[in-house]
Amino acid sequence: MAFADPLVQRFSWTRSEPYTEADARAYFAALQDAASGELGFALVSPAADRDVCGGASLYAIELAEQRAAVGYWLAPHARGRGVATHATRLLARWAFEVLALERLELTCGPDNEASQRVAERCGFTREGMLRSHTRFKGGRRDTVVYGLLPGELR
Repeated sequence: MAFADPLVQRFSWTRSEPYTEADARAYFAALQDAASGELGFALVSPAADRDVCGGASLYAIELAEQRAAVGYWLAPHARGRGVATHATRLLARWAFEVLALERLELTCGPDNEASQRVAERCGFTREGMLRSHTRFKGGRRDTVVYGLLPGELR
């Protein structure tokens, strides 16, 4: 399970106990419910082996407000190759053109420099820091907020 990688766990898994196969099954079962407010996608290599590189999603989808958030995670072998940047650009383009969204957000921990670089390469603007924003690993964590509007995607 690539999501169980220590770096993915450091930034993407909010609980302090280890990620399990049962957690993965529960996540995918929740995505089958159209009211989940999340659209998840597997990122796979274009090679014949179709190796899983990670995942990406649009979540916190609010169609009435025409906004959503974008997120991603990568397996160790996919990092540093532009996979997250490419996936984010594809999701953003689709969200703006097909779903007619007018705002996308990308959030991450202040120490997640790789995600901040992805956001900036895609044209997201850093909008600020939400202090003690979210429960994370038995405590609270600050969150860096980025926003992207139609026409700003790079």
